[in-house]
Amino acid sequence: MDNKERSQSEMLKEKLFSQKKNAYFVLEDSEINSAFEVCEEYKAFMNKAKIEREFVNESVKAAKAAGFTEYEAGKKYSAGDKVYVVNRGKAMLLAVIGTRPLTDGIRLAAAHIDSPRLDLKQHPLYEDKEIALLKTHYYGGIKKYQWSTVPMALHGTIVKADGSSVDVNIGEDEGDPQFCVTDLLIHLADEQMKRPAAKVVKGEELNILVGSRPFKDDKGSQLVKLYTLQLLNEKYGITEDDLISAELEAVPACKAVDIGFDRSMIGAYGQDDKVCAFTELKAILDTKDPAYTCVAVLTDKEEIGSMGNTGLESEYLRYFILRLANSFGVDGTAVISATQALSADVNAAFDPTFPEPTDINNGCRLNYGVAVTKYTGARGKSGSSDASAEFVGKVRRLFDANGVEWQTGELGKVDAGGGGTVAQYLANLDMDVIDVGVPVLSMHSPFEVTSKIDTYMAYKAFKVFFAEK
Repeated sequence: MDNKERSQSEMLKEKLFSQKKNAYFVLEDSEINSAFEVCEEYKAFMNKAKIEREFVNESVKAAKAAGFTEYEAGKKYSAGDKVYVVNRGKAMLLAVIGTRPLTDGIRLAAAHIDSPRLDLKQHPLYEDKEIALLKTHYYGGIKKYQWSTVPMALHGTIVKADGSSVDVNIGEDEGDPQFCVTDLLIHLADEQMKRPAAKVVKGEELNILVGSRPFKDDKGSQLVKLYTLQLLNEKYGITEDDLISAELEAVPACKAVDIGFDRSMIGAYGQDDKVCAFTELKAILDTKDPAYTCVAVLTDKEEIGSMGNTGLESEYLRYFILRLANSFGVDGTAVISATQALSADVNAAFDPTFPEPTDINNGCRLNYGVAVTKYTGARGKSGSSDASAEFVGKVRRLFDANGVEWQTGELGKVDAGGGGTVAQYLANLDMDVIDVGVPVLSMHSPFEVTSKIDTYMAYKAFKVFFAEK
């Protein structure tokens, strides 16, 4: 149909209306195939990196394989050099030195690698009526009822009395035992079902079932606990008191898998925010000879407010930039103020089964590309950095010029709830920052779902951001 056969309103709509489409109608088959290939890498990585320590360990391996070396404060670096820093085993920075002066600013992306889970208490193991259980303290925002009757694995680190440490990963390998939180059978749950949803399963009821076999001696008490500790002592050389100085996390034991007859989606635990962390990591590993110095931040503790010395409320990122600037003989604060950043975090995908809390005109949809979120926060933008119109405009132009399929998004209707990201902490350093990430279904549940196309577009977005001239 040529312009003569089209009405004036049709031509004007094409000119003035938003033309965002499902990316499958836009992309060539070759790029769709590339997206699926990247997602195979992502699934394999996710199966090895369910907790932050594991994510850092796998990232260090990948960084070394890509030619990165451990950063040395005070050392002179040149364009093209690639370095990394590990913060206490639970956070990481990767940098590629650019050709432009450091005072032109850094191109920085920051994702978090912690996810909602069940942490063990410091005195977790107890016996009740000849059943051994572990007491937990849930980490991050969860619907507690979702975490009962889910097969769980235990991951983490135990530091023993002599200062030595041992890593724990039980429940992931074929033949491993697994664990679970029990729940009442429906036949006896009349009173439980009268509780409000937030208390159907209470925090103190998230106890993990770990044993029922007693030590073979009928003269003592707590024999099931004793037998369990004996097994742990034989395998790890620990005592009950060693659990005081342990970081043990119970996470779903499921693997990352394809979802749908068409295999167009990924289902996995911890995609908030590892889907952005992986794509950001892959982007920095693939960055070569950038104009601007590029930094990828893999940070901890976002799910509980970014507190602590491995979260972005601490100074470790600022200190790194100041030290890097000092080695170049330039003012570090000027470098920080000139830095532009992407807060690489997920957003909520529209769920047609639960449409009520979403403003469909401003919500994210699967397969429409990476989500650009100008502001987050809750009710009245509380806890949001709210990117400037100028920086939003720049990101739009950059993505459009480089074939990045993207969409805008908000975390639900104005009074439906909300949430925050690390963007506010980057903004507090005087950086321009905006949230860019992958839409997620069933966010903060034990099994989250993302689109392969959106995941690939996140990788592409971070890569073109690092490659800006």
